Amino acid sequence: MTEYPHPSDRAGTAGRVPSAASPDAVDERNRRLARAGVARAEKLLMTRYRVGSQGEAFDLLRRTSQRFNVKLHTLADVAVRLPAPAAGAADWVPNRPRGAPPPLPALHTGQARPGGHGAVLKTALRRTMHVAHTHMGHVQLVENGMLRMAQHAGLARQFTDYFAFVGDAGSPCARAAEDRRQITVKDVASSDTFDEASRQAVLRTGSRACHSVPLVGQRGGVMGVISTHHDGPVGDFSTAQLTALDHLGTQVGRWLLWHRHTVVLPALNHLHASAAHRD
Repeated sequence: MTEYPHPSDRAGTAGRVPSAASPDAVDERNRRLARAGVARAEKLLMTRYRVGSQGEAFDLLRRTSQRFNVKLHTLADVAVRLPAPAAGAADWVPNRPRGAPPPLPALHTGQARPGGHGAVLKTALRRTMHVAHTHMGHVQLVENGMLRMAQHAGLARQFTDYFAFVGDAGSPCARAAEDRRQITVKDVASSDTFDEASRQAVLRTGSRACHSVPLVGQRGGVMGVISTHHDGPVGDFSTAQLTALDHLGTQVGRWLLWHRHTVVLPALNHLHASAAHRD
């Protein structure tokens, strides 16, 4: 459901813009990709439930999103990825036991434990930057066959806009998701991990090195990636650092999968009921 897709299934260059593209071109790309996922969910509702218009379909998605405090684009992404419910089924997805959230000891630093989705991502990013000894980083989540920016710190808007969506393996975050392993780029200027457009976009924001950690769910699917950025070239990360980040990536990945099962899927069931039994 949320696994980073095989290269043949990804959006490929659909999410890429030239490094010298104008801010307007980047904004247009981002709006197009953000809208595409919601539009697919609208079309699904119109076809499957005979919803009369895109506006009505969008309103069903919006109301469900607000009721369950789930991002609209997240709800739309899950809706188009899951198989259709059986004809006449009461639920889209059979109810699952709502177990306790997986523990997050890698995020516990003596402060209050993070609670909601956004708080977990923010705390995970802060902890990752602490382990990596930097103040720059970002979190991306798998959505619509790509990585979508979810949290960031210390990075210029030019960078966060350019990498709002990453659709292929021309960057270390995508490589980390595809290979399900940590990726270190010791010197962005000379590494072959980046395509040239992405390299220039990274260098312009002041990052000379980066490290990406996949967030791996319980069954091995990648839920997202946390990446750190460094203002100078770096050497090898220590065994202790890599181990700590591996534990963090596994714990956060499992928590994200739990969140989908216990929060997003019930929202999807509500969407199904609302669409099937609307007045």
